[in-house]
Amino acid sequence: MSEISPLIEIRRELHKIPELGFQEYKTQKFLLNYLESLPQEHMEIKTWKTGIFVKIKGKNPARMIGYRADIDGLPIVEETGLPFKSEHSEQMHACGHDFHMTIALGLITRFVKEQINDDLLFIFQPAEEGPGGAEPMLKSDIMQEWKPDMIIALHIAPEYPVGTIALREGLLFANTSELFIDLKGKGGHAAYPHNTNDMVVAACSLVSQLQSVVSRNVDPLDSAVITIGKITGGTVQNIIAEKARLEGTIRTLSPESMNKVKSRVQALVRAIEVGYECEASIDFGSMYHQVYNEEMLTREFMEFVRTNTDIKVVECREAMTGEDFGYMLEEIPGFMFWLGVDSEYGLHHAKLNPNEEAIEKAIEMITSYLIYKS
Repeated sequence: MSEISPLIEIRRELHKIPELGFQEYKTQKFLLNYLESLPQEHMEIKTWKTGIFVKIKGKNPARMIGYRADIDGLPIVEETGLPFKSEHSEQMHACGHDFHMTIALGLITRFVKEQINDDLLFIFQPAEEGPGGAEPMLKSDIMQEWKPDMIIALHIAPEYPVGTIALREGLLFANTSELFIDLKGKGGHAAYPHNTNDMVVAACSLVSQLQSVVSRNVDPLDSAVITIGKITGGTVQNIIAEKARLEGTIRTLSPESMNKVKSRVQALVRAIEVGYECEASIDFGSMYHQVYNEEMLTREFMEFVRTNTDIKVVECREAMTGEDFGYMLEEIPGFMFWLGVDSEYGLHHAKLNPNEEAIEKAIEMITSYLIYKS
C-alpha cells in the first residue's frame, strides 16, 4: 500500500474532528499547531473567536490578495464507514470544509517558503453553515486592518470530476434565509377536537399554502425556493397538538424576490393565526447574501486556468446554494468557484466521500494563479 501525502493526512485528521459553528475549538487548535510548525519569518497569525487570520508578507507588495476557507461541520451522523470517519457524535464534514482547510494550509506552506511580491491573507472562517461567520469576521478590527484588495474562495462540487472547476461571471449562489415558524393553539383529548385548536392541522395547511408563494408571487423568469425540511408537533398519538414548529429555508436569485417572499410568508402566517385561532411567530434566522463573482477578475481567472493548467474550466449556471462568502464579495472584489471532487453522494449527505486527488490539483492551480497575479 502506497504512503499517503502529508496533506492527505491533514485532511483526514481534520475530517475526524468536525465541529459546529463557533464551536470549532479543536479545529482551531489543530490549525494553529500546524501553522506554528511552519517558518514564521514572513507570517503573522491572529485569532478571531474560533477563526484565524494568516498574513504572509510579500517581497514588494503593491496590494493584498485574500483567500478564504471555511472550517465548520454539520449536525449529521456520518455513514461513510471510512477508517478516519468523524469522532464527534452526530457531526460531520459533509460539506467539504476539511478539503477547504487543507487546500488553504497547502497554499500557506508553499508561500511562507517562497514569497511572492504581494501580501497574502488567508482567512479560516468559522460558522459558514450557521449562524454565519463571514459577516462579523468582515467587520472585525483585524479584517479592517488587513482588508484585502481582492479575495477568492472555492467550494467542492461532488458532481464534477477531479481536474475540473466550474464558475461563472456574476451571480453564482443565491440569496438565502432560514425560516422558523412556531404555532401555538389549544391541545386536548383526541376524542374532543371541537374543544381544541389543532396545530398539526394548522401546520399542514400552512405548508401547503407556502408552496403557492413561489408559483404565484415570484416572476416566472426569476427563481425562488421555499423548502420546509422539518415539522415537529404534538406529544403522543391520542392528544391533539397544542404546538407545532416548521423549519425550512428560502432561496432567491435576487434580493427583491427575497423581500417579496418574506412578505408573503408573513401574510400567510397571519392568516393562519386568524383561521385557526392560534398564536404564531416567525424567525427568519440567518440570512446569507448572494455570491456575485466580479466579472473582470472571474473572466481573467478562467482564461488563466484554461491557458496555463491542465484543469478543465466549465461555465456553469447559477445555483440555489447558500454561502456567506457573499458578504465578503459584497465589499471586496473577487470570486468563488466549484472544485470537482467526483463523489457519488452530494453535499450535506451522510455518505459524502470526495476524491482526495483534488486537493493537490487545487493547490497547484491556485499557487500558479497567485504567482501570476502577483
